[in-house]
Amino acid sequence: MVDPYPHRLAGNTLRHLEQVIGGLSAGVILVDLAGTILWANDAALAMHGVKAISELGATADEYAMRFALSLRNGKRLASREYPVMRVLAGESVPDMIVEVTASGAPEPRWTHEVRDVLMTGDDDEPECLALVIQDVSEQYEAEERFETMFQANPAPALIMRLADQRFSRANRGFLEMTGLGRTAVVGRSLYEFDILNGAERLQLAKDRLAEGKTIPQMEAELPLAGRHTKLVIVAGQPIEIGDDKCMLFTFADLEPRRKAERSLRNSEAHFAALFRMAPVAMALTSWKDNRTMEANDAFWRLTGYSATNFIGRSGGDPELWANVAERNAAEKEIEHAGGVRNRDVRLLNARNQPVDCLLSAERVSLHGEDCILWLFQDISARRASELELADAIEAVMKDASWFSRSIMDKLTALREPHAAEPKPEVLDLTPREREVLGLICEGFDDKVIAKRLALSGNTVRNHVAGIYGKIGVNRRAAAIAWARERKLT
Repeated sequence: MVDPYPHRLAGNTLRHLEQVIGGLSAGVILVDLAGTILWANDAALAMHGVKAISELGATADEYAMRFALSLRNGKRLASREYPVMRVLAGESVPDMIVEVTASGAPEPRWTHEVRDVLMTGDDDEPECLALVIQDVSEQYEAEERFETMFQANPAPALIMRLADQRFSRANRGFLEMTGLGRTAVVGRSLYEFDILNGAERLQLAKDRLAEGKTIPQMEAELPLAGRHTKLVIVAGQPIEIGDDKCMLFTFADLEPRRKAERSLRNSEAHFAALFRMAPVAMALTSWKDNRTMEANDAFWRLTGYSATNFIGRSGGDPELWANVAERNAAEKEIEHAGGVRNRDVRLLNARNQPVDCLLSAERVSLHGEDCILWLFQDISARRASELELADAIEAVMKDASWFSRSIMDKLTALREPHAAEPKPEVLDLTPREREVLGLICEGFDDKVIAKRLALSGNTVRNHVAGIYGKIGVNRRAAAIAWARERKLT
């Protein structure tokens, strides 16, 4: 090995210095002013994947031929831009980061941080120079993995340097959430882009940020373009990236929740307005205990009650239904089917007078509480008109004994719709009378019937008269209609 040291230095001192440099973890390469590589320690050789100084090259030019250097952004350096060439040209190289690729290799293998040390003699004139190299490959590989993970993470996130409180990174999730470009965020300070705007515990967040400690989750109004804001949950976690102490901010978008809540409030406000203004009687009761929660003006007019003696009370206090069984049946159907439609019911107003209504009801949710919305359409006037019509028809047909009894039955049902369904008549016809009635329905006269049944004409006439008396008719056509309605033929 060529002795790089001036002969005036003591031999032992030189050997000791060489031992110290050789044992450093940093790589050291000594180059004379002519560009000849004089010496390199083991760390420098390992950082280039070689075992002997000759494999580095005898000169700086040979070194440039054997190793390709590029910047972190991938830009290939010309030989004159190599750290060693710049130092030989009289430039200073403070902490230059380069990627090193051995000749013939497809991609960089090492990442070096290089700085220069100029060594002078007693006359302060340069005698040789040294390149001090740190292998920072693992550090930058870790940073690349972190960057890849940071950008791929769908959760919105920002990284801010604590030293100057400027944002150094913004991932895709954050940019998509805010609709901002990267340049609108990266490089700006916390005061220019206040992500803690409107934070519910702002002072705590500022104190933790100043101390470099974890910032707990809290709601804040994230500023957007056009002086708009977005409701978010923000939290901060201290991290280190290289030599920089940073704060990692993560966000959760609460704007959809706020919009849903606003929409719900608007919907409930619209419902309340329509509820109050509706001309049809409406009431809200609690699903849990049937307590009356609200009713509109039409309901109070229909029932004659007031809010003071009705709101807050459970079902049956006071009793609104003329028939409690009807209320129970309606509630049971709501429980199983979720609602009822157009059911005839009868209520009792505050003066204990019956009110005929058409009921519809639906199970709904209001202010987070399960309720039943009741709608009562007053049909008392229509029912009265139907009764008047039934009375008029009955008066006209009172003496018409031939008129079909089924029509009279229907008039009775119309007059009392809440009465129980009439039971089928028990016919008191003898077997012979049934035979005679069947032949009448087939269109035969008394003579043919007498011949068919081998009876006298007088006997047949007696049977026909008995049939008429029992079923309440006096004509053959009425008897035929009566039998057909009861499916006796």
